[in-house]
Formats: sequence, C-alpha cells, structure tokens
Amino acid sequence: MRSSSSGGRARRALLPLFVVLAVLMVAGGWAVHLGLRVRDHLTAAGGALTRLGPLVSAGASAPALATVAETIADARSHAAEARRLTGGPDWWLLSHAPFAGAAATTVRGLAQAAGELTDALTGAQRVAVPLATALSRSPADPRERLAALDAAAPVLEDAATRFARAGTLLRDTPADTGLATLDDARRTALEQVTRLGGLLRTGADTAALLPPMLGGDGPRRYFLAFQTNAEARGTGGLVGAFGILKADRGRIAVERLSADTGLFTSPVPVADHGRDFLRRYGSGATRALSVSNLSPHFPYAAATWTGLWERRADTRLDGAVAVDPAGLAHLLRLIGPVTLPGGEKVTGENVVDLTERAAYARYPDPMARKRFLLEIAGAVGEALPRSLADPAALMPVMGRMVDERRIQVWSRHGAEQRILARAPIGGVLPSRPGPFAGLVVNNSAGGKLDYYLDRSLDYELGPCRDGQRPSTVRVRLGNDTPEGSLPSYVTGRLDRPARRHAPGSNLLWVSLYGGLGGRLTEARLDGERTAVLRGIERSHPVYSVMLELAPGQSRSLEFDLTEVASRESPLVPVQPLARPQRTSVTEDPRGCVP
Repeated sequence: MRSSSSGGRARRALLPLFVVLAVLMVAGGWAVHLGLRVRDHLTAAGGALTRLGPLVSAGASAPALATVAETIADARSHAAEARRLTGGPDWWLLSHAPFAGAAATTVRGLAQAAGELTDALTGAQRVAVPLATALSRSPADPRERLAALDAAAPVLEDAATRFARAGTLLRDTPADTGLATLDDARRTALEQVTRLGGLLRTGADTAALLPPMLGGDGPRRYFLAFQTNAEARGTGGLVGAFGILKADRGRIAVERLSADTGLFTSPVPVADHGRDFLRRYGSGATRALSVSNLSPHFPYAAATWTGLWERRADTRLDGAVAVDPAGLAHLLRLIGPVTLPGGEKVTGENVVDLTERAAYARYPDPMARKRFLLEIAGAVGEALPRSLADPAALMPVMGRMVDERRIQVWSRHGAEQRILARAPIGGVLPSRPGPFAGLVVNNSAGGKLDYYLDRSLDYELGPCRDGQRPSTVRVRLGNDTPEGSLPSYVTGRLDRPARRHAPGSNLLWVSLYGGLGGRLTEARLDGERTAVLRGIERSHPVYSVMLELAPGQSRSLEFDLTEVASRESPLVPVQPLARPQRTSVTEDPRGCVP
C-alpha cells in the first residue's frame, strides 16, 4: 500500500511538469492542448473549421451545403468534448497550479471559444440553404429574398452574439503564459474570431435592416444626396444634386431628380442638433443645403436634408442616403456602363473624372454643368435596380463602399437607426472613449479645387502614465492644382471676391477631432506655434484653423495632445474625399494600462 501511495504522490508531483510538456507540443492555430485528449479534439475541430473556407466558396449547391453541414457537425462534436474536458474540477485545479496555471486558463478559454463558434455556425447553417437559394435566384418578385433575409435575421443575430462572446472569452485569458506557441495560438484565434465576428455582425445587421428599409412592409421614401468631393464638406462633399429614392417590396427607383438649386433655403431651422452644433456651425447649417453637412456626423446632415424636403413638399420621408462619385464608380463596375441621352458612355473608370474635373472644364455655364450631372445621376438611377439582380456580387461592392464611406444611410425609424449607428454605413461620429484622431476638411473658398487635395495623417501614441497618455497628430495637406487655366467656377474665391488671389489657391477650414476627455497642449503650423479655435462636438474636443493653400503648396499641422489612458484601439475615421488619405498609427510598444 505504501508503495502504491508513494507512486500516486510521485505522479501527482509530476502532473504540472506533464502539463507544461503537453503545452510545449502545441503547433499553433486551433491545435492547443494541455492534455492529449484536449489537444486531439481541438486539433480535429480546428481542422474541420479550416476545411469550411473552400467548402463555402464552392457555392450554394445542394452537395456543397450538405458537406458544409457535415463538417460543422464534426467540428461541433470535437469542440464540445474539448469544452467538457476543460470544464471539470481537474482542469480547474490545473488552472490554479503554479507554472501551468496561466497556460491551462488560456487553453480552457480556447476550448470554450471553439464551442461558442461551432454552436454559432450550427445555428447559421440551418438558415443557409433557404437564404442561399433565395439570394442565388433572380425571381420576378424580390419579396422572396426579403422574406429569406427576414427569417435569417434572428439566427444571424444569435451567431454574431456567440462570436462576440467567444472574443470576450479569449480576451479574458492570459496573453503571456510563458509559452510562445500557446501565446501565438491565442493571438491568432483572437484575430480570426474578431475578423469573422465583424463580418457576421455585418451580415446580421444587413438581414435585419434590408427587409423593412427596402419596403418589405410597405413603400419607403428616402432623400438621396449626390455629394461632390470637389468641394469638401464634413460628410464628404457639397450636395450638388438630389432625388427621392423609393423602395417598395424590394424594388427601388429614383424619383424627382433635381440640382441643388431645387431645394430652397428655409427661413427657419428645420432641425435642432443642440447648442454645441449651433455654436460651431450656426443656424444656417440647419436652413441651407449648401452648408447642411459641415459636420462629419452624418445623422445631422440627413435630418436637415429630410427637414428641408418636407418643408418644401409637405411629404414625410423615412430617411436619407448619400453617395458620391467614387461610390457610383463601384456600382458601375458591377452593373456596367450607362449611356447618356447624347450617346456618351459613363463607366466605373471615368465617372469620377467626369463629375469632379471634366464637367467643370467642359461646361463654363454652371447650369449646363448641373444638367449634365443630372443626366449622369438619372442614367445611374435607372440602372440601379440591376445592382440588386445578383446579391452575391453586390455584397462585396457594398462592403467596399461602406468601408470607404462612399455610401451613408440614416433612418427615421428608431430601431433601424440604432443598428445603423453602430455600423460604418451610419456615418456616426462616435461618442465612445478611447484614442481618437479625426481629420475633417471643409472648403471655405467656394471653389471646386478639393479634387486636387492631398492629405496625410500620422497618429503617434505615447506611453500611458498616471491615467494619461501623450500623443501627437501630424497632418499634411497639399494643393496639387495643375498649372494652366481652369474655369473660374473652379478657382473662384467666394470668401473674399474683391481680394486678389493666385489662381488655384484654396482656403480650408481644417479641424482635428480628439478623443473624449483629451486636451490640446500645443499646436504648430509649419513648425511654428499657432493658435487654434477650440470647440466641442458630440463630446469630442475639436481644434480648428483656417488654412490658406497656394497652388503647389503643402503645409503641415501638428497637435500635441494629452489623452485619457485607455486600452481601446485607436480610432481614425477618414473623411471620404476625392483622393484617399494616407494614414499611419504608431503606439508605444509598452502598451497602455489605465
């Protein structure tokens, strides 16, 4: 008996060593283990999940969907067993043991996350067949698609919630276990879960929004704004034309196209956005279309647009949609060229240049240019229903438009707007804490030179100390207006028309939006200390300067900030202008512990 007892004590004494040795056998990805059985089940589950990618890409055929279902079931079975093995009292003891405790805790988190993921995929797979079937057809009545999306919405919502829970489980596990292979496995799993969870969240939101917003419950009407980035505004560009977008049981059409002159200035404000908005932009921003979107917060502009239309037409709208020439280019690459009444072809390759540069050179008369732009908007509007013919092809195009903020949407219906507000398509200036640097440019000259504007932003975050963090934001703006004559409508200066200006010079109202609770310690213009106008918008501190740019000139602004220490990832929203902004973010390698 003594010998047996001694042997048992020896085995128990060696158990932590066995655990460490087992963890050292980890090979990355999902193949994480502290015990051989856990390792085998997680390896099998990971292998099954890896096989899903090519299977999903194979399409929505019955054999492919059947194989997907079998593969998910296999992964779920192994993940459930790994979760069971790491959920008992034995594993709890391991997670509290010296040396092996951190590793055991992380492995348990990986097993729990795998269980959540496979449960989520099992639920989503049940609606995959009817949804894929409906989306792959081209039915005469698109209500079938809306019905399939509506049925899938709660299932996708549950799956997105489970993915978010899996991410939380992984984030709550030790990142530094002392074992590089295990730490790499955790980091890789967290990155993948975050990425895929974001896609699933987008899918769930899309399934919830499209049926009602496309008129599944009855006709909807939206203000449709065509923004031109040649004259910068906070949401992108000046509204050069507009229309009314009608959606009825999945069918869409553009009605009542008009130039910007078709919406008159209201004698009284049509919206109330609060005192901070009024101080910063004045009452004119809620009375006139031309200055209605100075703020980067899209719901402000959208509410003003619908208010202006409703005052004119005495008809209630359900929301607003904004697109710009770059967004139209993405759509035209999907639906193909459109032909104008005169026979000219407008394509995804030439629509940006046509609307933001060539039209100004071709038509010295502003009204002739506006008629030309309305022809383009009308031709694209007529072709727009074709974009819905192939949802599988449309989704990546819409994804790119949303990522670049080439399309922004606001809904008057509260439940829909709450979903839109948490997604990029909502164009919301977020009021969440954390490091933030948003560059916003508004044209103050009244010309159309922002087609030639170059922008870069470098955001450098320092170390956290005593609840604070020093940061520096460096902004460079360049006026790349070409030499030679441009129409006076493009180069004209309405800010001081009596004053002589170099042709091609520009005046910009440049604003940096900082993180909540932060403050500016110093600002520099071209290396020299400068004063800035300080304001507040949606709790963000805002620092603004008026910047004159001669043709061919580049100028730099630097903002030294003291921010609130936060573990949140830096957020750098990019204003959708004609040319992309070059953005870089660097963080102190020591991280941030508030």
